[in-house]
Amino acid sequence: MSLKARLAREIALTGPMTVADYVTRCLHDPADGYYATRPELGARGDFITAPLVSQMFGELIGLWMIETWRRLGAPDRFRLVEVGPGDGTLMLDLLRAAHVAPDFLQAADLVLIEPSRPLREAQARQLAESALEPRWVASVAALPADAPILLVANEVLDCLPARQFVRTEGGWAERRVGVTEDGELTFGLSALTGGLIETTAEVGVGQVLEVSEQQAAFGRDLGDLIRRSGGAALLIDYGRARPEAGDTLQALQRHRKVDPLAEPGACDLTQCADFPTVLEAAVRAGADVTGCLAQGEFLKRLGIETRTYRLKASRPEAAPVIDRQLSRLVAPDQMGELFKACAIFSPRSLDLPAFNA
Repeated sequence: MSLKARLAREIALTGPMTVADYVTRCLHDPADGYYATRPELGARGDFITAPLVSQMFGELIGLWMIETWRRLGAPDRFRLVEVGPGDGTLMLDLLRAAHVAPDFLQAADLVLIEPSRPLREAQARQLAESALEPRWVASVAALPADAPILLVANEVLDCLPARQFVRTEGGWAERRVGVTEDGELTFGLSALTGGLIETTAEVGVGQVLEVSEQQAAFGRDLGDLIRRSGGAALLIDYGRARPEAGDTLQALQRHRKVDPLAEPGACDLTQCADFPTVLEAAVRAGADVTGCLAQGEFLKRLGIETRTYRLKASRPEAAPVIDRQLSRLVAPDQMGELFKACAIFSPRSLDLPAFNA
C-alpha cells in the first residue's frame, strides 16, 4: 500500500492530521518517506544546496571554523559536527580547506548527524578518503558536552516542519490535512481549542502563521549543548529573520514546485526556517546568539570575491562558470538575500568571524 493510501486510511480513522505531522511522515516514513528511501540532490535531483553550487561555499565555512577554533584558544580536542550533511560535499570541501591548519585537523573529532540511511551511505562514500574519518549519531541531544563544539547546519531548519494556523473572522483555526470521500488528500481548517495563538507577528484575517515546535526544540537542544560544551554552531538556511505571517510549505520535484499532497514521499517538502524562534530557544537554554546576516553578505565578509578571483586565475577556462556560481550564492535575486546565516555560541566573549565585521 502506498504512503498516500496509508495516510488517507489513517486520517479517515483518526481525523485530520497537522501539517507538521504530515510533512514528517512524508519525509521520514521508514517504508516510503523521501529521506528514508529516495533523496536526490544536485542538478539532476530534486533540489540543489549551496555546497553543490560551488566548492567555494564549503571552503569558506572551513576557514570560518578554523578561525573560530583559534578564537576559542585552539583547544587540542574538539568536535567538528555537521547536521544534515546531504551527500557530504560541504564537509569534503571544508576538510580540504582545513589542510592549511594541520593542528585543527589533528584536534578534530568528526561527527555527522543524519537520520537518512541513503544519505549516510552517500556521506561515507564521499568522505572515504578525507582527512578525518566520520562517525554518525542520531541527534544533537546524543552529543556529549565533554569537548568544545564547532557545528554547521546548512539547510536543516527548513526540514523541521511547522504547524499552520489561520486567523479567521471568528478567531484562530488550524490548517490540517484531511481526506475526501474519494480518498484524495485535501487541506481544511479545524477550530482551535482555546482560540489563542501567541505571536508578535502581524497576522491579518485569512493569513497563515507557521509555528514549528521541532525548530524550537532544535534551538533549545543546540543552545543547551553549546552552553555546556562551549563553542559555536553556524546555521544557514532560507527563512525569516523576524516574526511574520506566510504559508511557506512547498514541495520540490526535479527543481519544480509540485502539489505537496499529490505524491507523499515522492518529493522534498520544506518550510521556511523560523530564525527568531530558534535563536530565542537557544538563548533560553543559556547560550548567546548573533543576529541574522544575509548569506551574500556573510560570504562576502569571509572573502568569497577574493576566492573567486583566485579560482578564475587558476582555471581561466572555467571563469564564466565560476562567475555564475558566485552570482547564485550571493546575488540578492538568487540565494544572497533569501538565505541567511546566524550563530549560537558560548562563551559570551567569543568574537565570531564575519558577524562583528
